[in-house]
Parts: sequence; C-alpha cells; structure tokens
Amino acid sequence: MFWLEKRQWCQREIVCTGAQDDAEEVACSPGFQVKQYQVEYDGGFLKDQPLLKVVFDDCAENQDVSFEVSHPDFLIDEDLNLVPRRDVIDSGAVLFVHGLNAHADDMAQVDIMGAPPRSPQTLREIVGLGDITPYRTKRSLLVPPMFVPENQRAPFPRSIGKSHVISYDMKDDHYFRLTGKGADQDPKGVFSINRRTGEVAVSRALDREAIAFYHLQVSTTDMSGNLVEGPVDLDVYIIDQNDNRPIFKESRYSGEVLEGSPSGTTVMTMTALDADDPNTDNAVLRYIILRQSPEKPSPNMFYIDPERGDIITVISPSQLDRETLPTTQYELEIVAKDMAGSEVGLTGTATATITITDRNDHAPEFTHSLFQASVDEGSTGVVVNLTVDDRDDPATGGFRAMYSIINGDPNQSFEIHTNPDNNEGMLSVVKPLDYESSMFHTLMIRVENEDPLVPDVIYGPSSTATVYIAVQDVNEGPVFFPDPLMVTKWENIPVGSFVAMLNATDPDFRQIQSVRYGVLRDPAGWLSVNPVKGMVNTTATLDRESPHVHNNRYSAVFMATDNGNPPATGTGTLIITLQDENDNAPYVVPSVARMCEDAKEVNVAVIGARDKDIHPNTDPFKIELGKQLGLEKTWKISRINNTHSQIMLLHSLQRANYNVPLVLTDSGFPPLTNNTELKVQVCTCKKNRMDCNGAVTPVTDLLLLLSLLTLSILCL
Repeated sequence: MFWLEKRQWCQREIVCTGAQDDAEEVACSPGFQVKQYQVEYDGGFLKDQPLLKVVFDDCAENQDVSFEVSHPDFLIDEDLNLVPRRDVIDSGAVLFVHGLNAHADDMAQVDIMGAPPRSPQTLREIVGLGDITPYRTKRSLLVPPMFVPENQRAPFPRSIGKSHVISYDMKDDHYFRLTGKGADQDPKGVFSINRRTGEVAVSRALDREAIAFYHLQVSTTDMSGNLVEGPVDLDVYIIDQNDNRPIFKESRYSGEVLEGSPSGTTVMTMTALDADDPNTDNAVLRYIILRQSPEKPSPNMFYIDPERGDIITVISPSQLDRETLPTTQYELEIVAKDMAGSEVGLTGTATATITITDRNDHAPEFTHSLFQASVDEGSTGVVVNLTVDDRDDPATGGFRAMYSIINGDPNQSFEIHTNPDNNEGMLSVVKPLDYESSMFHTLMIRVENEDPLVPDVIYGPSSTATVYIAVQDVNEGPVFFPDPLMVTKWENIPVGSFVAMLNATDPDFRQIQSVRYGVLRDPAGWLSVNPVKGMVNTTATLDRESPHVHNNRYSAVFMATDNGNPPATGTGTLIITLQDENDNAPYVVPSVARMCEDAKEVNVAVIGARDKDIHPNTDPFKIELGKQLGLEKTWKISRINNTHSQIMLLHSLQRANYNVPLVLTDSGFPPLTNNTELKVQVCTCKKNRMDCNGAVTPVTDLLLLLSLLTLSILCL
C-alpha cells in the first residue's frame, strides 16, 4: 500500500526520481522515503498552488514534524505539499527540504527542471541554501547535512543526494572535490563526489555504532588542483536502524525482599543497554516480566516498572509469608524490548532471582512442657537436651535459640548452653549435686531468639518449660574434717606418743556404714593409725632436722574407707609442726685455715660456728681454745660477733699442718658443747705468694688474702 500511495503522489508534471524503490524492504527508515524530486519550471510558480507532495515517515506517526525549505518563498503545508508563499519567478534550479522531529532528521532535494539560475551564484548556494530571510533559524545558516541509513544493501556506490546546483556560468574546467575523514582520510573511500555534477555517493554499507557522523568538506578547484572556492563543511549523519538487541549487564540478577514487606516495596533494578541511537526509539527500552516461577500463590507477585526496570512487590504483606510460601526463591524471566516496547522491537532477556528473607515473626516453642532427667550425685556434665521448634530461617538470629534458667537454681549448680549444631539447649550440672542434701531439683527454663521478635509477636507460654531432675545416690567416700588437720609436737618425743585423732564421716547418712582408717603416705615412716578409732601415734622419733621436714612441718596422708558396695575411700592430710629441741651441737666452719710461718706475715684466720637447730638453740656461739697446756702461747682466739671469731698465730712456726683443739658452745637450754679440732696449714710466704707444700688449694696472692680477710671482718 505504501508503494502504491507513493506512486499516486507523483503527478504528471512531477517526476519522482529518488533512490530506487526496493519493494522487498519492509523495515522502516525514519525520514524522507523519497530523497529526490523533480518539477517542471513554466515561467514561475503561483502562490498557494501545490507543486508536489513529499513522502516523509518518522516511523512513529509523524508527530510534531517541522519542515524548512532552502528558498524562503516556499513551505511544506500540513498535507506535506510543497507550496509557494507568493508568486515566485526566481526559484533557482534546486530546493532543499529539511524535516526534523524527535525521531527523524532528514533532507530531500527538489530539482526544478528548466528554471533559470539565481544570481549571484556562490558556493554556499551550490552546496546548500540560498538567501536566508530573517525568520529562518540559525541552523539554516549551516550547509544542510546529508543523512545515510546504516546497513544499506548493494548495489554500491549509492547516491545520497546532490550537494550543489550547477551554475550556468560555472566554467568547464572547474571541478568539485570532497575531503575529510571518510573521503581522502581514513576510513578512505567511504564517500565520493562526482567532480562535474557534485553528486555525493556512499561506497558501502555503514554501521552507525562504529561511526555515527562524518565531517567532510566540499570545494571547487581548477584543472591544476588550485582552490577556486570553499571549502564548505558538509556533515553526513548515519541514520540509525534498529539492529542491536538490548543486552542486560548480567545474565542473572539476585535480589532480596523481607517477608511481610508492604506492597510496592522495591526489590531490585534491572538494567539493559542498547547500542542503537539513544535519540531514537531504537534505544528506548521497555521492561516486562515474561514468566514467574513458581506461580503460586499468585503468578503476579511482582511488577516491573516498564521504563525504569524497578521490580516491586504486588503481593499483599500477609501473603508474603516466608513460612507459608511454597519456596523462598522466585525466578522471574525479564524481557527488555526496544522501540519503546512496540511489536517490532528487538528483545533481550535475563533472569532475576528473588529471595524472600526472614524476619523474626515466630517465637521458639519447646517441644514439651516438661523434661525429665536423672544425674548421679557428685558428677558434672550435660544431663538433658531441650528441644524447640522455630519456623524462622535457621541461618538467622530469628531462629537461633538462647536459653536461660529463670527459677529453681539458687546455688548456680546448673548452666544451659545452645548446641550450635541443632539449636537444642544443653542443660549441664556445673557444681556436683548432693543426694543427701536434695534428691530432686525443679528448674524453669526460658527460650528466646538472638534477634528480637517483630512488634506484633510475643513470647508465649510455650517458650518456657519445666525440667525435673532426680539425683541418684552414689556411695561416697568418707570425708575428713578438718582437712588438713594441723597439730604441733616437740621433736624427739617418745616412740608411741599420741599425735592426733582423725575424724572422717560418711556423707551417706541415709545408709549405716562403718569407716576404717589407714596410712596412705608417710614419707619418713614415723606414724601409725588405729584402723577403727583413727588415733595417730608415733612409730619412730620425730626429727625436725630430717630432710622430710620443710619449714618445720611434716605432712602425712591418711585414708578412710567405708564398707559400702563398692567401698569408697576418702583421704585427709595431717600436718605436724615440729618444735625444736637443742639436740645438735655447733660445728666449726671452715674446717681448714691457712697462715704464714713467719708471724710477721699473714697470721690471722676467721672461723665461725654453725648449728642445725633453730633459734634460740643456736647463736650466740662461744668459740674457745681446747684445754691443752701451752695452746694459749701459740694461738689466740678473739670474738668478732655472735657467730664468728678470729684465730691468731702468736709466733712463727715451721711449715706444717697443725690441729688446733677448739671448744664450741651454743646458747640452747641446756647448751650443747662440741670439742673439735681446726686444721691450720702453716705455709711459706714469699713475694706475696703462699706455698702450702702441695695443698689442694692453689697458691694465693697474699695481698688478695689480706683484702678478703679485712672485708670479711667488716661485714660481720
């Protein structure tokens, strides 16, 4: 029908000579459907008499199309007729018609056959518009652009229109030249111009998404290539075809919406891109939901804004219940269609996965109102696992349980923790229970979630439970009291002396059982115990100075065993603090002293006394020469302090070893005396060196010996 109507528009005086009609092409190309027209000139044109009808289709119902004609005395009326505004004689040989709206921007050419040329004839008129009247827009001052649809089919080259009118006075040796990117610059050879006629042609199919615009220049030259006129800019725009499908940034999108959300809640936004011209409907996208899976409880739970791509909820909040929905994930197949969603638009698809997330709208509930357990007295650990039901998402704090003991545990004998693997409450005994104190325990347990409940949900009676625990009697070992038992005794008391009376009682007072005592650990072997009465006596002498005594204390461990089935044993410690007796005489230190044979040299040595006993059975010590006759003529002892004295050689002796008798007495009551000897090595001293005739001690510097002697005396 389109082609029939176009042929009907061509009247007898008008010849339609646009691009060859291709009836097989059904795709709409916005703009003039016939690019070139011819009309016969017969002395001029009368005002308001239509000359021809242009064929223009913007592929969108031709809304708000404006037309401009290069000659100010012509216009395009509402019926697309070319009409003179007044009687016109100087029409010129060519007119250009420019059509423009939001969907198309195109030019058409009208050749007026037999019309005299307008003068003066300038290059601006040749390649574009003639005189511009004041009412024309600034855009009309530019050389009209040419428009070429992308993806044209062969044959090529294909004319895209004339950019000039041949002047009658144009010389034969002047030629047109086309320059710029797309002509003589890369990409070269896309466009060419007939050097004589000025007809511009395209040499191959173009891709607007690769290059959307070509900026060329037209000029005239003489035969030698010298510039005659110009250059004048010529812009060629590539008209977009809808040859690109919308493409989503991702093939799968993920979004979440909280259960119970109000209708109209935005879940996510889908975004697709179209490489076509954004100024045309070819890149205007519309979104639809093609399919929802599953379709229950409603096949239209969600809606997508056709222009923005926002997916919003349509389902009511009460139906958007995660616990009652057939699934927590819904898949939507989203289609983006260009051409503003028209039937001829191209489409792209993507999948949106929407997860219904949980809110804490269900309180946990115990599976039983009463739990029972039994536990042996004296033991610890888990005694019972409490189970609960919660319909919320197990991966959230709205499911995870927190347990607490709210009644029945005054001594904090129990603790309850959540098992992270199954959400059960593990009730444990942390302080051993005593059957004899209480045979039963009744606890009240409460369960809550980690996350707070939503405002309209509360914890009910099912969120508490009673736990009944029976304590089982176990034969317990006797218990010593006190433990440890502390006593104080003098050392060296007679063997068989009474030390202490042990007291061990059987905690199983509900049973009649006897207790027998025994020694479990007695490091020195000093003690015995009566197995029935628990009386402890000595079996050896208690010695405070024994290596088994530490800080005057001796420890032994006893056991008490009942006659239960099986028998049970308890242990207790006896600590004896030993009081000191003066049973150790003092001894001299060191046992060897050295002096020089010449009394003028070093002839003094410091000696001391020590005692294994403790105060007051030790110092002050008395150190004296023995009772041998003549000792006082060779040796002299002088007191330095409570523990040390000095022994002095009164005259020279031969080099030898001498045993000097001494008497040491402590301050105990009664005091103890030790008759002992001090070995004195008399050595040869020369040049500050001491020769003790092969003594074990190495040769010693005399000055150092004197210094040490003096320092020792001062420190005492």
